[in-house]
Amino acid sequence: MTDLSSSGTGRAGGTAHSNGRGLTGLLLVSAPVALLGWLIIYPIFNAIARTLFAPTQTGTAFSLDTYGRFFSDGYALANLWLTLWVTAVCAALLLAICLPLALYLRFAKSRVAGVVQGLALFPMFVPSVILAYALIRTIGPNGGVDLVLNALGLPKINSPYLTPWGPIIGLVWDNIPLTTLMLVAGLGAVSDNAVEAARDAGARPIALLRHIILPQIGNAMLVVLSFTVLSIFSAFTLPYVLGPASPEMMGPFMQRTFSQVMDPRMAVTQAVITFAICAVFGAFYVRSIAKNREARR
Repeated sequence: MTDLSSSGTGRAGGTAHSNGRGLTGLLLVSAPVALLGWLIIYPIFNAIARTLFAPTQTGTAFSLDTYGRFFSDGYALANLWLTLWVTAVCAALLLAICLPLALYLRFAKSRVAGVVQGLALFPMFVPSVILAYALIRTIGPNGGVDLVLNALGLPKINSPYLTPWGPIIGLVWDNIPLTTLMLVAGLGAVSDNAVEAARDAGARPIALLRHIILPQIGNAMLVVLSFTVLSIFSAFTLPYVLGPASPEMMGPFMQRTFSQVMDPRMAVTQAVITFAICAVFGAFYVRSIAKNREARR
């Protein structure tokens, strides 16, 4: 009888203790969740509502006129297409540059790897404005590259400044550190024993990469692509300073529509369309995180 009473008391105490811990956890996350809702969730729904309900003389009415104007405007579609093209090119270049770099940093054991890592992370500490100015002075008309070619008696290059390749160069340079760090973190899941066993079995580097490494970093590469899309679509400084005036990327396009054209509702519509595209890649990121959590369980 005593054992049953003590057992019941223990279970009750354990339940109360668990409830207390759960309440404490909810209180700890309530502040950041409320901040998230105030600064991100509410503005998103408010922006969508502003694009769907147009002001009238008697109040507001449901309308899709701004979306119709956007998708029937050749200039707006050209800007969206340019942004998608720049994003795809940047993502491909970042993977082509950062994957070999991450593989070297993951498996290299020499001191040179530390120097390479420092150089790879250096763009993280360079502000975008400084980077844009440096690129203009380097690859712009009569820049450093032109001066060197002129000194060597070679013809000048066609400057990528004020062309779509200008922001591509800047955005790739700016995203190398984060991309490299995420790929190196993903490569941490690759076991050294599995790599060594494959090498002992006679696997060549290409086969090792294809059958051992890439299958284990698929989620990391998906996260990299998601962050690349989100970063490039939200970029403003580098496309504004280095990119062409027409067509232009969505960041400068939204800012010009708001400040120069004086059409805030259309600018918000452009932002909602941009957000919808980014949300697709954000869903891939959330799905990847959820799969990782399930795998750990």
